[in-house]
Amino acid sequence: MIQVENIARAAHTIDPIFTRSPQYRSEGLSARLGVNVIHKVESTNPIGSFKGRGVDWWFSQHTNHSHVVCASAGNFGQAVAYVGRKHGVKVEVFASENANPAKVEAMRRLGATVTQTGADFDAAKQAAATYANEKGLFYLLDGLVPEIGEGAGTMMVELADYPTPIDKFYVPVGNGSLINGVGAWAKAHVPHTKIIGVVAEAAPSMLMSWKEGKVVNTESAATIADGIAVRLPIPESLGPLAHAVDDMISVSEEEIIAAMQILFRDEKLVVETSGAVSLAAILKNAKQDAGCTVANLLCGGNIDADGLEKYLCA
Repeated sequence: MIQVENIARAAHTIDPIFTRSPQYRSEGLSARLGVNVIHKVESTNPIGSFKGRGVDWWFSQHTNHSHVVCASAGNFGQAVAYVGRKHGVKVEVFASENANPAKVEAMRRLGATVTQTGADFDAAKQAAATYANEKGLFYLLDGLVPEIGEGAGTMMVELADYPTPIDKFYVPVGNGSLINGVGAWAKAHVPHTKIIGVVAEAAPSMLMSWKEGKVVNTESAATIADGIAVRLPIPESLGPLAHAVDDMISVSEEEIIAAMQILFRDEKLVVETSGAVSLAAILKNAKQDAGCTVANLLCGGNIDADGLEKYLCA
């Protein structure tokens, strides 16, 4: 279970290369929307996403492993590979057969052995769990071990120091570690900041599970936002979710692409599909949030050449 005191410890322990990411007011979007929009940019580090925070914290607390297995759509695997290499730990990553080729190549470049199997991310997770069990290896599951969420929660520590109080923080929802971590810190230290989860309409399992208070699986998670394409929620993540989240909304594929294009054209920021869902939600809720200060989590920038051409240069 995520511990708030551990988030505070993590904020001083995690490799500084992953922390104190840029956070600043978007002049253009704030004027356009009538909403005070604060960007939290998590793509300016060696792996291009926020995932290094939680992984670095986990490795700092577990120094007895020489070989770990994980599953990833790409960003988590890059974090495990990068930090594992620093600690001299062998890393094996399971990714789906349809995983982003650039992310797969990045994981291999960072030293991980990558096995591609299964039609989607959840199938790769099941394969990774089976393999780790058969080999007697530790399976590092994003969304299950508390340290991953505690590391992610350090973003809220930083955002809480922003000069203007944050009314709402829009947070992408994948396996749940990210939002559970930031939500835990917010509820303990800045309860006026409402935590709003964001899922893709085409991958609604976490939204449905949050509403129902129990695991709700879906047959598919066919969204371009691969980092939050969850169809089989992790049961252990749902308990904390009930306390961490004030509301949750979904955004369409078209809204995600529109947000990516606005960030590229107007903000000079390149983000991947999952990295744009927070802004997509802010754009969708602009009238409701008029006059509020809202934070936008740009959680990753790992977009490949095909994605640039398809979504940004069309």
